[in-house]
Amino acid sequence: MARRNPSTANGSTVAAAPLILALRTGRRLAGRLPLHLAIIGLIVLWSIPTIALLVSSLREATAIASSGWWNAIKEPLDFTVENYEGVLEKQGMARAFFNSLIITIPSTVSVILVAALAAYAFAWMKFPARNLLFLLMVALLVVPVQMTLIPVLRLYTDVTVDAELPILGGRIFGTSSYVGMWVAHTAYGLPFAIYLLRNFFGSLPRDLFESAYLDGASDLRVFFRIVLPLSMPAISALAIFQFLWVWNDLLVALILLGDPNLAPMTLKINNLVSSFGTNYQVLTAAAFISMALPLVIFFALQRYFVQGILAGAVKE
Repeated sequence: MARRNPSTANGSTVAAAPLILALRTGRRLAGRLPLHLAIIGLIVLWSIPTIALLVSSLREATAIASSGWWNAIKEPLDFTVENYEGVLEKQGMARAFFNSLIITIPSTVSVILVAALAAYAFAWMKFPARNLLFLLMVALLVVPVQMTLIPVLRLYTDVTVDAELPILGGRIFGTSSYVGMWVAHTAYGLPFAIYLLRNFFGSLPRDLFESAYLDGASDLRVFFRIVLPLSMPAISALAIFQFLWVWNDLLVALILLGDPNLAPMTLKINNLVSSFGTNYQVLTAAAFISMALPLVIFFALQRYFVQGILAGAVKE
C-alpha cells in the first residue's frame, strides 16, 4: 500500500489555505451585499433633501423659479452667495445664530451637570424612597411639553424681577432673558438625561466603587475621579442629544421668549416663512445656516449616538 507523504499533504493544505479564506470572505460579502445596498440606498435617499437645500440656497431666484435644483449641478456651474449675505446682514440671521448659541450651550452644560449628579445618587447612593423618586422621574418622560407651557409661562410672568441687567436681556428671570430659557430647557431635558446616565452609571463595576470607598474616598471624589472618566461615551451622547434638541426648538422659544432681540434661529426662520413665503432662496439660505452646525456636530461625533442609545438600554 502506498503511503502519502506528510510533507506533501501539509504543503497542499498550506497552499490551499488562501484560496479557502478568499472563498469564505467572498461568500460572507455576498451574503451581506443586499444589506449594504439597502443602507447605501437609504443614505442617498435621506441625503437628497439636504443636497437640494444647499444647491437651492446658492442659486438666484430666477433660476429657482425656472428649473429644478438638479439642473444647477450641470455645466456651467452658476452659484452665488448673495442669498447668505442678505440673510445674515438684512434679516438679522447672524444675531439669531449668536442667540441660539447663547441659549443652547448653557442649557446643554446645565443638563449634563445636574443629571450626572442625580444619576450617580440614584445609581450608587442609598437614601429613603430612592426607587420611588426614580420612578417618578421616569414617569415625567411621558408628560407632553405642551401641558407645561402655560403653567411655566404664568410662573415666569409672576416672578419677573425688574432689575435692569442688559447682559440678561433686561430681567434676571422671566420671558425676556436668557436665564429663563436656560431653566426651561434644563427642566425639560432632565428626565431623559437622568434616566440615560443612571442606567449607564449602574452598569459600572461595583469593585471600583468598593475599592475607592475602602481607600477613604468620598462620594464627590468617586464621582469626579471614577464615574465621569468612565462615562464619557454616555455623557457625550447626552450632550449631542441635548444640543440638537435645544438648537432645533421652536415651541418653547415661541411661547416663553417675549423679547424679539433674543430670538433664536428657529424663531427667526419662522418669521421669515410668514414674511417672505415667496422668496424661496432666502428661506433655503436661512434653513441651511440653521442646520450647518448640527450637521458638523453629528458627523464629528456620530459614533456616540449609537453608544448613547446602547447606554440607555443597559440593564443591571
